[in-house]
Amino acid sequence: GKTRKEVGEQMKVELRNQQQGTLVVSKAQTMEQFLTHWLQEVVRPKIRASTYATYESHVRKHLIPSLGRIKLEELRPQHVQSFINYKLASRLSAHTVSDIHGLLRHALGQAVKWNLATRNVAALVDKPRFERPQMRYLTPDQARALLAAVKGDRLEAFYSVAVPLGLRRGEALGLRWEDVDFDKGLLHVRRALQRLEGKLQFVELKTRTSRRSINLPQVCITALRAHRHRQLEEIEARWADGEKWQDKDLVFSTTIGTPYEPNNLKRHLKRMLDRAGLPYVRVHDLRHTAASLMLAQGIQPKLISEILGHSRVGVTLDIYSHLYEPARQEAAEKMDRLLGGL
Repeated sequence: GKTRKEVGEQMKVELRNQQQGTLVVSKAQTMEQFLTHWLQEVVRPKIRASTYATYESHVRKHLIPSLGRIKLEELRPQHVQSFINYKLASRLSAHTVSDIHGLLRHALGQAVKWNLATRNVAALVDKPRFERPQMRYLTPDQARALLAAVKGDRLEAFYSVAVPLGLRRGEALGLRWEDVDFDKGLLHVRRALQRLEGKLQFVELKTRTSRRSINLPQVCITALRAHRHRQLEEIEARWADGEKWQDKDLVFSTTIGTPYEPNNLKRHLKRMLDRAGLPYVRVHDLRHTAASLMLAQGIQPKLISEILGHSRVGVTLDIYSHLYEPARQEAAEKMDRLLGGL
């Protein structure tokens, strides 16, 4: 530390770890001791609470029960392979097992950096293969049918924003009116609503690209203005009836102004799809719908990536590669028209 105070504060942390049994600096520490310390001191300060909750659950429910008693220096690729086989046999999905394997690989990479392990044994074991579930999304005609079905509904504006812009569910439910700039036609995505430890909480977005400003199509602006007007009437009616409105400045809220339960949105979408006579899709599939609509309009992948808040354009291309087939065919036809007469 640069000062005695900094050193003193760090000493308190390390003494606490020692008392809790999480600070073991030798290679003789068990996997449970190492993973617990790694989660608390390396992972937790760097990631969002929701992501940490997932990591902690994987370590507590899967890695520690199976590998926790093994000494870090004695962990072998055979241990990791047997762990993967056991989890697959227990009918845990291959996708989840792959995620857990990746988490273990990441942790052991840190052990190598700290000179607590000579090699990353998880990197020597292949992760399980799995097929990604078939992506579902609404066609342009189906998207229009959904927007027609929600006309006049209290959450009409949610769909008028989710379908064209592809906001994540938590991002949409975390919007405040201060994030909507009607004058400039911009929507600022700054936070998300998530259920953590049984409570609805607003969390900061985890990456710079997730925190973004999106130019609003006129259809979104019109819907949001009408929604704001309807919401103000709702507030006025509650006050007139002697009932309170919990003003949290939320764009999409309950009838008393509190955060909207994400699971209720799932049920609401099901009702709207039934009303429109459309096949079932998840709320997250509205995000896929937005991407497919943008691709159909010939919008460049880089711009789509920025609108969706992907960390890089490669993520967009990986997820939606199958939707580029018409564009590839069109590119070949254009090249024929350009060079075919030579």
